[in-house]
Amino acid sequence: METSLRYTCNSKSLKIHAKEKLHVNSKTHLQLHGELDTGTGAPSYFCAMIRHLFPEASTGLGVGFHYDKRQKLRCHVRGKKEFTVRDDKSVTFNVKGRCDFDQDFNQRNPIGAAEFAWNIMNFKEDQDVRIKVGCEMFDKVPYMQIRENNWTLNANMKGKWNLRFDL
Repeated sequence: METSLRYTCNSKSLKIHAKEKLHVNSKTHLQLHGELDTGTGAPSYFCAMIRHLFPEASTGLGVGFHYDKRQKLRCHVRGKKEFTVRDDKSVTFNVKGRCDFDQDFNQRNPIGAAEFAWNIMNFKEDQDVRIKVGCEMFDKVPYMQIRENNWTLNANMKGKWNLRFDL
């Protein structure tokens, strides 16, 4: 199980996030993840999704359900396509999108992004770094991510940010 501590700019409490992947076969897994809000002591959300990888096309697709305390039950569809920029795969151009629907398939919330990712292995001894720079396409908001081993900082040009520490 993957576990992380998360804090966002618009939250007053630390969140504990857990994710488990149950492999169906070599290219498909069931992904379960959820979050516990330490401020309220209650779960923030829970998600179950079937994800399938198409390694020959550097593509992934996921379909599942998401339940949270505000929006109730929602259906999710997500996809990602990776284009290798350098032969060593240290730099990639990624196109990703997600759309979630309410229970009646009426209300839609599309999210899409295009980003460059630069993975620097052994930046220093035992230190890997990933830098992402991209733009959310529907809201036209540039964003960035810096990841160093267990720490991840995400920020966008609207002033929103979040910090994650993987346990």
